[in-house]
Amino acid sequence: MNRILCKSKIHRASVSEANLHYVGPITIDKDLMEAADLLAYEKVQIVNINNGQRFETYVIEGERASGCLCINGAAARLAEVGDLVIIISYAQFSESDLKDFFPKVVHVDKHNNIIDITDHEEAGSLR
Repeated sequence: MNRILCKSKIHRASVSEANLHYVGPITIDKDLMEAADLLAYEKVQIVNINNGQRFETYVIEGERASGCLCINGAAARLAEVGDLVIIISYAQFSESDLKDFFPKVVHVDKHNNIIDITDHEEAGSLR
């Protein structure tokens, strides 16, 4: 049996821009993408802590060390600059993949600078 689980997330990031007229997805600082093991064009779910909105889109690479987190296109109506969001990526895992798996959680400050990365049992047990 395969299961779909949280692979990684960026926790409580601040929306730095919302661009209604830009084509498409969410732009994320390249450093944050790498820390959260996100690839360009990877599907993610965005959870807006401020207003409860949840939506899916895909990632495009933003400038490294910029702290950028820009909600683009129609989704820009679901978040405002300054809103706190959680960006979640999921993956499909076999039962054997789960033995030593823990999701990677990237914690950031109010400027989207990485302050901690958790990828071990402190993130929560699957068992």
